[in-house]
Amino acid sequence: MSGAGGPNWEGLFKWSVAHSDGTGSTRNLSEEDRRWFMEAMQAQTVDVIKRMKEIMLVMQTPEQVLESQGVTAGDIEDMLDELQEHVESIDMANDLHSIGGLLPLLNYLKNSHVNIRAKAADVVMTIVQNNPRSQQLVMEANGLEYLLSNFTSDSDVTVRTKALGAISSLIRHNKPGITAFRLANGYAALKDALSSDNLRFQRKALNLIHYLLHENGSDCNIVNELGFPRIMMHLAASDDADVREAALRGLLELARDKDGTSSRLAEDDEKLKQLLQDRINGISLMSPDDLGAAREERQLVDSIWNACYNEPSSLREKGLLVLPGEDAPPPPPDVASRHFEPPLRAWAAADANKGSDAQKSKPPLLLGPGPPPDAAPREENADARRNP
Repeated sequence: MSGAGGPNWEGLFKWSVAHSDGTGSTRNLSEEDRRWFMEAMQAQTVDVIKRMKEIMLVMQTPEQVLESQGVTAGDIEDMLDELQEHVESIDMANDLHSIGGLLPLLNYLKNSHVNIRAKAADVVMTIVQNNPRSQQLVMEANGLEYLLSNFTSDSDVTVRTKALGAISSLIRHNKPGITAFRLANGYAALKDALSSDNLRFQRKALNLIHYLLHENGSDCNIVNELGFPRIMMHLAASDDADVREAALRGLLELARDKDGTSSRLAEDDEKLKQLLQDRINGISLMSPDDLGAAREERQLVDSIWNACYNEPSSLREKGLLVLPGEDAPPPPPDVASRHFEPPLRAWAAADANKGSDAQKSKPPLLLGPGPPPDAAPREENADARRNP
């Protein structure tokens, strides 16, 4: 698509067709045509670093100045969308700090526009995801404090959810980040998130809780003291399948804890057992399609029952734990047998014939120790004496 100021794709296409005769041979270009072609190609080449610097300058410009120049909040969102595409490359993400763009981006987390705050958190999440260097840079720039502030106190649930997603990416496989999150009373903020009515917010909080418990079992005590188990039991009965599974994963981590949290779950033993039984009953009434979609939930329910009560759940007796076809992946397609089957059969037949001939020539194998080595000659001599 071409427009005012945009790439002239149609002109470039017509030029390419006009200078190609379809035979693969080359033609000499005039200097004018060569210059036009080079200018057209250079117009399509984006200097990413240069463009990121331009975006940085806009982010550094005061909001009032931008408004006076006719720059809207929607324009800023589009600019952040473009920046997010650039920083999907790890190298570009790390270069954002070196060109002075990280601090202006973090400052956008405090922008007066809701959508800009949410989008800025999205960009931060992209920068730090599976990127230890950018995680360190964001931590050093107090990025976790910015994100925690939005996560815990922003008036908009979308901003809180985006901030939580960025926090999750920032502290994953980042021990200093996890420690800082704990010290900032992050678990209390997660508990508050679980009380939200927003399903997406709940799911992100549950997923982060599961990760933290899985990485450090000692956090089970913190979670227990803050009353997470009862909240998780409540969410494990949610109508949303993803929320249910996320809550069950957290309960399973608590049930597997070796430091006493599993025994503390027993304080709510009747409630937990009723919850699991209700899920078993619900699973029993599912259609085949729903059962297939609930595979993880079935396994989680059985694992929690087994961890808490040292016995398999009734899902096993009902044949609902592993459905037919789920116990093993389907075999890969056989693409080579038609090439190798005839010689293999020939070799097998030859081996079989050899085996049958050898069996005919061998004496029968008798059980027991058998006669002594010199027994056969004595018997032959005795026969010779009887039949001279």
